[in-house]
Amino acid sequence: MGNLVSGEAFVDLFRRFEHTAYRLEVRTSYGSSEEDDAFPRFLAGEDPGLDWFEPWLDLMREQTGHGKRVERVRLIDDPPSDYLRFELWGTPHNLAAGEDIRYLDRRKAPELDLPAHDYWLFDSRLVARLEFGQQDRFLGVTLDETPSIVVRHCYWRDAAWHHAETFDRYRERTTTIRT
Repeated sequence: MGNLVSGEAFVDLFRRFEHTAYRLEVRTSYGSSEEDDAFPRFLAGEDPGLDWFEPWLDLMREQTGHGKRVERVRLIDDPPSDYLRFELWGTPHNLAAGEDIRYLDRRKAPELDLPAHDYWLFDSRLVARLEFGQQDRFLGVTLDETPSIVVRHCYWRDAAWHHAETFDRYRERTTTIRT
């Protein structure tokens, strides 16, 4: 693992990108300290609230308000894991903040030759590969601007985006969105 970028240095990537930020999410669970209280509340059938989520949503509203695009494709299982159900719960808030989040059936990933790692791609020139530790804890990202690496991640972005469906379409065709 190269130099790990985390904390404010990671968040700053979302302030500095110029046009597009894209993320591929391939994991079935994630661990972050911001969600340590909200996720168990969600699993208990309680309202997890939005206080923990507001800093991200504010940042997304700010950046998309400047005309920047923030896009994601999430691989989804049927039925989704508990954590993916939690993400589905939060998706309308992400969308309202200006993100465009799409869903792709995980069974299509091998056919599309998608990677087994999550990443952010900034302005089609900087790859930020997400790194995780024990209990799926997010550690930070490793950055790479190597042209061949960037091009490969751009290919994966385009392939996933082309085959993914909008949240509304996913919600219409599935019965797995339950809280």
